[in-house]
Amino acid sequence: MAFSYTVTKTDPHCRARLGLLSTPHGTVETPVFMPVGTQATVKTMTPEEVREAGGRIVLSNTYHLYLRPGCELVRDAGGLHRFMHWDGPILTDSGGFQVFSLGPLRRVSEEGVTFRSHIDGSEHFFSPEKAMEAQMALGSDIAMAFDECAPYPCSREYAQEALSRTTRWAGRCLAAHRREDQAVFGIVQGGVYPDLRRASAAELVDFGFPGYAIGGLSVGEPKELMYEMLDHTVPLLPVDKPRYLMGVGSPDCLVEGVARGVDMFDCVLPTRIARNGTVLTRRGKLIVRNAEYARDFTPLDPECGCYTCRHYTRAYVRHLIKAGEVLGIRLTTIHNLHFVLSLMEEIRQAVREERMIDFARKFLHEYQKV
Repeated sequence: MAFSYTVTKTDPHCRARLGLLSTPHGTVETPVFMPVGTQATVKTMTPEEVREAGGRIVLSNTYHLYLRPGCELVRDAGGLHRFMHWDGPILTDSGGFQVFSLGPLRRVSEEGVTFRSHIDGSEHFFSPEKAMEAQMALGSDIAMAFDECAPYPCSREYAQEALSRTTRWAGRCLAAHRREDQAVFGIVQGGVYPDLRRASAAELVDFGFPGYAIGGLSVGEPKELMYEMLDHTVPLLPVDKPRYLMGVGSPDCLVEGVARGVDMFDCVLPTRIARNGTVLTRRGKLIVRNAEYARDFTPLDPECGCYTCRHYTRAYVRHLIKAGEVLGIRLTTIHNLHFVLSLMEEIRQAVREERMIDFARKFLHEYQKV
């Protein structure tokens, strides 16, 4: 079998668990954070640097690659792995979230979504079949079903309509998918309505997907509301299938998500804030471009062992960023990815030793001291 998932350990004190996610391009231990390589690159980093930081599986985005350079070009180059020189597993987002975030630039129908490119305004059409065709051309290990992501806030009626369409589209995605070396994950929707989440999960589980994502969260709702939806949703998903919380990557949310039984995460946050001169530390975010660090000759995070923290100071990194030097955002990106990926290793060790609750309590207490 090209794809499989095995639970190897559960923490008896919470829903946290360890697992092995096996794909054609390697096996990954979960829970895992996937660095985001939206356009076939994790911004400012080489694949070797991503792996050195601890990355084992990355995410790329179908919408962006469809627009440029084109999925057919990637296919003709030998597939996404060869095109971007990454030999580990790759998950591709269907592009659904990006399409629906275009707002007035898109029109939704039962058949699919007509939208205008954010690059040049040209008109395009995405359907479940088109999303599958594009991801099959890209050749990712995991492809996501095309869904309708309801915004926050939205009415119950809107959330109901979006989840019903998501279910119908999920069936069309499976019918259109033909790559045996690529798994397709379904996406649970339902907004912030527990009964709709329950209905969506039940409908998708009936399809027998090899993995399930929880979508439509981290779209502006308070974190406590997101945690409440996870408490409602995760227990409804099969215990022998991976559970993927889409678009979530702040350290506190990673800890809270794992404790609630989530296996996979992705988010642009670590790389995006790095480009804005902000880094993650055990005490929370540190805005290294601020003037107070102009003469600070300590590492970004004294408790971190990444390449940046071993060799450079806050003062130097601040200087690079203020001077517009590319090395500055490379160094902050290396640090942030290392921080998040190292945190995931600490989390896995805590689950291994059945102390996830204690780890979460201590980490969150320290992290919020900002």
